[in-house]
Amino acid sequence: MPTATDPVTTGRPLTGGRVYTQVADQVRERIRSGEFPSGSVLPSEAKLCQAFGVARNTVRRGLAILEDEGLLVTVPSMGRVVAGGPAAVPYRYEMIVAWLREQIECGDLAPGAALASEAELRRQFGVSRNTVRQALSVLEREGLVVAQHGRGRFVRP
Repeated sequence: MPTATDPVTTGRPLTGGRVYTQVADQVRERIRSGEFPSGSVLPSEAKLCQAFGVARNTVRRGLAILEDEGLLVTVPSMGRVVAGGPAAVPYRYEMIVAWLREQIECGDLAPGAALASEAELRRQFGVSRNTVRQALSVLEREGLVVAQHGRGRFVRP
C-alpha cells in the first residue's frame, strides 16, 4: 500500500543515509500489506529502480536484506519471489527430475525403457539443453537412469 513517503506516491526519489534500508523497509511493508502476496514475483530491478528513484545496486542491497530475512527467494529465470507460497517453485530441472522419477516409479517407464531424447524433453518442458542435462545427471547419480554412449539414456534394469 503506497504511503505518503512512498516515492511512487510523491514522485520523489528516496534520499538520506542508507537508502537501501529504506528500499528494504518499503518492499517489506508491501509484502506484509499483501500488495506482494506469497508466491508472487517482484517487479524487475529496473522497475524498482524507477519506482524508488535509486540505482540498481541500491535496490539489490535492499532486496538482499529481505532475502537474508527469508522474505524473498531468488528463482533462476523467474526473478525474486515472495517466500511462503507457490514460489517455493522448484528449479526447472527439479520439475523434470520429479516427472521422470514418477514415470519410473509408477511403471510407465519400465526397466530398460529408453527415456525421451534431450531434444524432446527440451520441447516438452520449454527449457534449455543444459537444464535437461542437469535433470538427467541427477537421475543418473540416483541410479535410476543409465547412459549408453551413442544410444541414449535408459531406465536402470
